[in-house]
Amino acid sequence: MDMTELQESNFQVGKLRTMSIIFGMTVHEIFAQLQSLGDDARRKHNTKAGAPDNQFGVKLGDIRALAEKIKTDHQLALDLWDTGNVEAQLLAALIIKPKALSADELDKLTRSTTCAQVADWLNSYVVAEHPEKEALREKWMKAKDRWAARAGWNLTASRVNKGKGTDDLNVAALLDRIEKEMPKAKPEVQWTMNNTLAAIGIHHPEHRQRAVALGEKIGLYRDWPVSKGCTPPYVPVWVEAMVKRQG
Repeated sequence: MDMTELQESNFQVGKLRTMSIIFGMTVHEIFAQLQSLGDDARRKHNTKAGAPDNQFGVKLGDIRALAEKIKTDHQLALDLWDTGNVEAQLLAALIIKPKALSADELDKLTRSTTCAQVADWLNSYVVAEHPEKEALREKWMKAKDRWAARAGWNLTASRVNKGKGTDDLNVAALLDRIEKEMPKAKPEVQWTMNNTLAAIGIHHPEHRQRAVALGEKIGLYRDWPVSKGCTPPYVPVWVEAMVKRQG
Protein backbone atom coordinates (compact mmCIF):
# COMPACT_ATOMS: atom_id res chain seq x y z
CA MET A 1 0.00 0.00 0.00
CA ASP A 2 1.51 3.37 -1.04
CA MET A 3 1.25 6.58 0.99
CA THR A 4 -1.82 7.82 -0.89
CA GLU A 5 -3.71 4.56 -0.29
CA LEU A 6 -2.69 4.58 3.37
CA GLN A 7 -3.93 8.14 3.82
CA GLU A 8 -7.21 7.26 2.10
CA SER A 9 -7.62 4.20 4.31
CA ASN A 10 -6.96 6.20 7.47
CA PHE A 11 -9.43 8.84 6.28
CA GLN A 12 -12.17 6.23 5.78
CA VAL A 13 -11.50 4.66 9.19
CA GLY A 14 -11.63 8.08 10.81
CA LYS A 15 -14.86 8.86 8.95
CA LEU A 16 -16.47 5.63 10.13
CA ARG A 17 -15.42 6.32 13.71
CA THR A 18 -16.86 9.83 13.52
CA MET A 19 -20.14 8.49 12.10
CA SER A 20 -20.26 5.89 14.87
CA ILE A 21 -19.77 8.55 17.54
CA ILE A 22 -22.45 10.77 16.00
CA PHE A 23 -24.83 7.83 15.70
CA GLY A 24 -24.16 6.76 19.28
CA MET A 25 -25.01 10.27 20.51
CA THR A 26 -28.05 10.80 18.35
CA VAL A 27 -30.57 9.50 20.88
CA HIS A 28 -28.99 11.62 23.59
CA GLU A 29 -29.06 14.69 21.37
CA ILE A 30 -32.73 14.12 20.59
CA PHE A 31 -33.49 13.69 24.28
CA ALA A 32 -31.82 17.02 24.95
CA GLN A 33 -34.02 18.67 22.33
CA LEU A 34 -37.15 17.01 23.67
CA GLN A 35 -36.30 18.06 27.20
CA SER A 36 -35.80 21.67 26.07
CA LEU A 37 -39.25 21.58 24.44
CA GLY A 38 -40.94 20.18 27.54
CA ASP A 39 -43.87 22.05 29.05
CA ASP A 40 -45.20 21.51 32.58
CA ALA A 41 -48.81 22.11 31.56
CA ARG A 42 -48.53 19.58 28.74
CA ARG A 43 -46.87 17.09 31.06
CA LYS A 44 -49.75 17.39 33.53
CA HIS A 45 -52.22 16.97 30.66
CA ASN A 46 -50.43 13.83 29.48
CA THR A 47 -50.30 12.39 32.99
CA LYS A 48 -54.02 12.98 33.44
CA ALA A 49 -54.59 11.12 30.16
CA GLY A 50 -52.63 8.11 31.41
CA ALA A 51 -49.06 8.80 30.30
CA PRO A 52 -46.26 7.45 32.53
CA ASP A 53 -43.62 9.56 34.30
CA ASN A 54 -41.07 8.88 31.54
CA GLN A 55 -42.06 11.93 29.48
CA PHE A 56 -41.07 15.55 28.94
CA GLY A 57 -44.45 17.07 28.13
CA VAL A 58 -43.70 18.06 24.54
CA LYS A 59 -46.49 19.34 22.32
CA LEU A 60 -47.42 17.04 19.44
CA GLY A 61 -46.74 19.77 16.89
CA ASP A 62 -43.17 20.12 18.13
CA ILE A 63 -42.65 16.37 17.79
CA ARG A 64 -43.94 16.48 14.22
CA ALA A 65 -41.57 19.36 13.44
CA LEU A 66 -38.63 17.38 14.79
CA ALA A 67 -39.66 14.37 12.71
CA GLU A 68 -39.70 16.57 9.61
CA LYS A 69 -36.05 17.43 10.23
CA ILE A 70 -35.00 13.83 10.82
CA LYS A 71 -37.05 12.36 7.96
CA THR A 72 -36.97 8.53 7.95
CA ASP A 73 -34.45 6.71 10.13
CA HIS A 74 -35.51 3.16 10.94
CA GLN A 75 -32.73 2.18 13.34
CA LEU A 76 -32.93 5.46 15.19
CA ALA A 77 -36.68 4.92 15.52
CA LEU A 78 -36.13 1.51 17.09
CA ASP A 79 -33.54 2.92 19.49
CA LEU A 80 -35.87 5.74 20.48
CA TRP A 81 -38.76 3.34 21.03
CA ASP A 82 -36.70 1.15 23.34
CA THR A 83 -36.16 4.07 25.74
CA GLY A 84 -39.78 3.82 26.84
CA ASN A 85 -40.05 7.61 26.79
CA VAL A 86 -43.43 8.89 25.58
CA GLU A 87 -42.11 11.55 23.21
CA ALA A 88 -39.37 9.25 21.93
CA GLN A 89 -41.98 6.64 21.01
CA LEU A 90 -44.18 9.26 19.36
CA LEU A 91 -41.21 10.46 17.32
CA ALA A 92 -40.29 6.87 16.46
CA ALA A 93 -43.76 6.25 15.04
CA LEU A 94 -43.18 9.11 12.58
CA ILE A 95 -39.68 8.19 11.36
CA ILE A 96 -39.84 4.39 11.29
CA LYS A 97 -40.18 2.30 8.12
CA PRO A 98 -43.34 0.19 8.61
CA LYS A 99 -42.51 -2.28 5.85
CA ALA A 100 -39.04 -2.87 7.30
CA LEU A 101 -40.64 -4.41 10.39
CA SER A 102 -41.51 -8.08 10.55
CA ALA A 103 -44.95 -8.96 11.92
CA ASP A 104 -43.32 -10.20 15.13
CA GLU A 105 -41.38 -6.96 15.53
CA LEU A 106 -44.52 -4.89 15.07
CA ASP A 107 -46.36 -7.09 17.54
CA LYS A 108 -43.64 -6.42 20.14
CA LEU A 109 -43.72 -2.68 19.48
CA THR A 110 -47.49 -2.66 19.87
CA ARG A 111 -47.38 -4.48 23.18
CA SER A 112 -44.66 -2.17 24.55
CA THR A 113 -46.67 1.00 23.94
CA THR A 114 -46.51 3.48 26.82
CA CYS A 115 -49.86 5.28 26.54
CA ALA A 116 -52.94 5.83 24.39
CA GLN A 117 -51.49 8.71 22.37
CA VAL A 118 -48.50 6.60 21.40
CA ALA A 119 -50.81 3.70 20.55
CA ASP A 120 -52.88 5.93 18.29
CA TRP A 121 -49.84 7.20 16.38
CA LEU A 122 -48.37 3.72 16.08
CA ASN A 123 -51.69 2.38 14.79
CA SER A 124 -52.17 5.26 12.35
CA TYR A 125 -48.67 5.63 10.94
CA VAL A 126 -47.12 2.19 11.31
CA VAL A 127 -49.69 -0.59 11.77
CA ALA A 128 -51.99 0.81 9.07
CA GLU A 129 -49.09 0.70 6.57
CA HIS A 130 -47.88 -2.79 7.39
CA PRO A 131 -48.42 -5.51 4.74
CA GLU A 132 -49.40 -8.12 7.36
CA LYS A 133 -51.86 -5.96 9.25
CA GLU A 134 -54.81 -8.26 8.56
CA ALA A 135 -53.04 -11.28 10.03
CA LEU A 136 -52.07 -9.14 13.00
CA ARG A 137 -55.64 -7.89 13.34
CA GLU A 138 -56.92 -11.45 13.63
CA LYS A 139 -54.24 -12.22 16.23
CA TRP A 140 -54.84 -9.06 18.23
CA MET A 141 -58.60 -9.52 18.30
CA LYS A 142 -57.93 -12.53 20.54
CA ALA A 143 -55.26 -10.83 22.68
CA LYS A 144 -55.53 -10.15 26.38
CA ASP A 145 -52.83 -7.50 26.22
CA ARG A 146 -54.59 -4.11 26.29
CA TRP A 147 -52.47 -2.46 23.59
CA ALA A 148 -52.67 -5.42 21.22
CA ALA A 149 -56.44 -5.61 21.71
CA ARG A 150 -56.74 -1.85 21.17
CA ALA A 151 -54.82 -2.20 17.90
CA GLY A 152 -56.98 -5.13 16.79
CA TRP A 153 -60.23 -3.27 17.37
CA ASN A 154 -58.77 -0.16 15.74
CA LEU A 155 -58.04 -2.11 12.57
CA THR A 156 -61.51 -3.62 12.70
CA ALA A 157 -63.13 -0.20 13.03
CA SER A 158 -61.04 0.98 10.09
CA ARG A 159 -62.25 -1.88 7.91
CA VAL A 160 -65.87 -1.20 8.83
CA ASN A 161 -65.43 2.51 8.11
CA LYS A 162 -64.00 1.82 4.67
CA GLY A 163 -67.10 -0.20 3.86
CA LYS A 164 -65.31 -2.58 1.51
CA GLY A 165 -64.18 -6.14 2.03
CA THR A 166 -66.11 -6.55 5.26
CA ASP A 167 -68.04 -9.69 4.33
CA ASP A 168 -65.69 -11.85 6.41
CA LEU A 169 -65.96 -9.70 9.52
CA ASN A 170 -69.31 -11.14 10.64
CA VAL A 171 -70.75 -7.89 11.93
CA ALA A 172 -73.41 -9.62 14.03
CA ALA A 173 -70.69 -11.57 15.85
CA LEU A 174 -68.76 -8.35 16.44
CA LEU A 175 -71.84 -6.84 18.05
CA ASP A 176 -72.18 -9.94 20.23
CA ARG A 177 -68.59 -9.51 21.41
CA ILE A 178 -69.04 -5.79 22.05
CA GLU A 179 -72.20 -6.40 24.08
CA LYS A 180 -70.46 -9.02 26.19
CA GLU A 181 -66.95 -7.60 26.51
CA MET A 182 -67.02 -3.80 26.27
CA PRO A 183 -68.59 -3.04 29.67
CA LYS A 184 -65.71 -4.80 31.48
CA ALA A 185 -62.90 -4.15 28.99
CA LYS A 186 -59.89 -2.04 29.93
CA PRO A 187 -60.33 1.65 29.09
CA GLU A 188 -57.65 1.48 26.40
CA VAL A 189 -59.60 -1.28 24.64
CA GLN A 190 -63.03 0.25 25.24
CA TRP A 191 -62.07 3.23 23.10
CA THR A 192 -61.51 1.30 19.87
CA MET A 193 -64.32 -1.16 20.61
CA ASN A 194 -66.59 1.86 20.86
CA ASN A 195 -65.20 3.15 17.57
CA THR A 196 -66.10 -0.17 15.98
CA LEU A 197 -69.61 -0.05 17.42
CA ALA A 198 -70.12 3.45 16.03
CA ALA A 199 -68.70 2.45 12.64
CA ILE A 200 -71.17 -0.42 12.44
CA GLY A 201 -74.06 1.89 13.29
CA ILE A 202 -72.96 4.42 10.71
CA HIS A 203 -72.10 2.14 7.79
CA HIS A 204 -74.40 -0.88 8.30
CA PRO A 205 -78.04 0.27 8.27
CA GLU A 206 -79.22 -3.29 8.86
CA HIS A 207 -77.37 -3.32 12.20
CA ARG A 208 -77.87 0.34 13.10
CA GLN A 209 -80.75 -0.11 15.51
CA ARG A 210 -78.89 -2.73 17.51
CA ALA A 211 -75.63 -0.75 17.51
CA VAL A 212 -77.39 2.35 18.83
CA ALA A 213 -79.29 0.29 21.42
CA LEU A 214 -76.03 -1.25 22.63
CA GLY A 215 -74.43 2.16 22.88
CA GLU A 216 -77.35 3.38 24.97
CA LYS A 217 -77.41 0.24 27.11
CA ILE A 218 -73.69 0.28 27.87
CA GLY A 219 -73.67 4.05 28.22
CA LEU A 220 -69.96 4.48 27.56
CA TYR A 221 -68.91 8.13 27.14
CA ARG A 222 -72.49 9.31 27.75
CA ASP A 223 -71.19 12.32 29.69
CA TRP A 224 -68.03 12.88 27.66
CA PRO A 225 -67.23 16.63 27.56
CA VAL A 226 -66.85 18.08 24.06
CA SER A 227 -66.32 21.53 22.63
CA LYS A 228 -69.22 23.29 20.97
CA GLY A 229 -69.84 21.95 17.48
CA CYS A 230 -67.97 18.69 18.08
CA THR A 231 -69.54 15.24 18.08
CA PRO A 232 -69.13 13.23 21.31
CA PRO A 233 -67.99 9.59 21.22
CA TYR A 234 -71.27 8.47 22.80
CA VAL A 235 -72.54 6.06 20.13
CA PRO A 236 -76.25 7.05 19.92
CA VAL A 237 -75.36 10.72 19.37
CA TRP A 238 -72.34 9.93 17.18
CA VAL A 239 -74.25 7.64 14.84
CA GLU A 240 -77.19 10.01 14.51
CA ALA A 241 -74.90 12.92 13.64
CA MET A 242 -72.91 11.00 11.04
CA VAL A 243 -75.97 9.47 9.36
CA LYS A 244 -77.48 12.95 9.01
CA ARG A 245 -74.29 14.14 7.32
CA GLN A 246 -74.52 11.27 4.85
CA GLY A 247 -77.77 12.76 3.93
